[in-house]
Amino acid sequence: MDSRRDTDGILEAAGLSISLERALSAASLRYLDPAGEYARAAERVLGVKLPAALEAVTTSSTAVRAECILAWRSPTETLLLSTQAAGFGQIAAQLIDAADGCTVDQTGALWAVRICGARIGELLMRMGSTATIPQLGEARTGRIAELSVLALCVRPDETLLAIDRVHAAHLLGWIGETANDL
Repeated sequence: MDSRRDTDGILEAAGLSISLERALSAASLRYLDPAGEYARAAERVLGVKLPAALEAVTTSSTAVRAECILAWRSPTETLLLSTQAAGFGQIAAQLIDAADGCTVDQTGALWAVRICGARIGELLMRMGSTATIPQLGEARTGRIAELSVLALCVRPDETLLAIDRVHAAHLLGWIGETANDL
């Protein structure tokens, strides 16, 4: 089946919908101690525990009225994604004084490719990424299209691939060609 793009840059192919999410606010929450002051402050502001190893969660923070996705990146780093820029800014502002950690804004430098559909696993496997296919509630880092990618799943039949913005066009091209082979 040939893939096709609509005018908004959404790729439809083989029962999949693939789009580039440019409007996400992104930040790395970096802390020296997962039980330290910064991590506790982040949990208080976000209203949820920071994700454990290989975990991804969603939260609707009442403290800042923002819906967020949190994904584990390492024992001392959590990726924060949000479509609500105002709430995102409030989160960073509330964490600025917390000791032993920092918020590194990556908005504009990190984009996400959203893949929806029942054949996500098949698509990622064809791209050589058997270890990077996340189950619901997981975040996995691996190589897709020869790039380091964080793949996370917080909704059934939907995967986000977090990628450095400079590599987004390459990844989308690779996905489009692979989807044509499904």
